[in-house]
Amino acid sequence: MAKRRKVPLRKCLVTQELKPKEDLIRLVKTKDNEIFIDPTGKVNGRGAYLSYNKDVILKAQEENKLAQAFKMKINTEIYDELLEYISDKNE
Repeated sequence: MAKRRKVPLRKCLVTQELKPKEDLIRLVKTKDNEIFIDPTGKVNGRGAYLSYNKDVILKAQEENKLAQAFKMKINTEIYDELLEYISDKNE
């Protein structure tokens, strides 16, 4: 009988839903206070997760969720990158 691997679950900042890690977008804050999208899910740093949904990203921007998660001011370009990232994934 083969062992079943445990699926890693993460929580979306906006919806608070637990989902499999690969179903969420990971953002990373490095030691140099850089914030970027981590498609591999393996970059060192503080991670935060958002669902692949335009409404979720817009709500995160509206409620300043990334600023709260990373405890720093967030540039609006990050949200533009996220919207572009999900539109590329959906095509």
